[in-house]
Amino acid sequence: MTGDLPPVWLLDVDGVVNTSRPGWGAAPRKGTAYAAGTGYTMRWAPALLDRMRRLHRDGVVEIRWCTTWCAYADQLERLWALPVLGRAFTDDINGHAAAVAKLAAARQVLAEGRRLVWTDDTEVPLFGEVHDELVADGRALLIRPKASVGLQPEHLDEIEAFAKAAAL
Repeated sequence: MTGDLPPVWLLDVDGVVNTSRPGWGAAPRKGTAYAAGTGYTMRWAPALLDRMRRLHRDGVVEIRWCTTWCAYADQLERLWALPVLGRAFTDDINGHAAAVAKLAAARQVLAEGRRLVWTDDTEVPLFGEVHDELVADGRALLIRPKASVGLQPEHLDEIEAFAKAAAL
């Protein structure tokens, strides 16, 4: 029964976890992740990763990568001490192809009868036909954080409340 399963959280990286000013009341951490042999500096809030780990580990949500980093998600899992997470897609794609794949992933989660949390700083629709389609029956929580700061504590509070309401 899909109703007994936690919501699927489709997680983007750049502008969501990797940001220039992550905040969370403590100094950000920095590290390097590699994609196609090139190193990229990542900057994140340790408290954000701690909370994400806990929500996933405790079965409140099922986090799946939904990012241009999908093909290299093992680098993120290593850097951020995350378990191996599902991938919305596995191809090394960017631009329009990534936008299409991300929306397809969101639609697929809902088609599977699962609830959806989608966090993306550019692709989450804020209004319009696609937004209305995704949120029509109350099974989707769409969060489009400000890219410079990414997900903040209030976003995680909202995700946790949405996920726990799904379990009722």
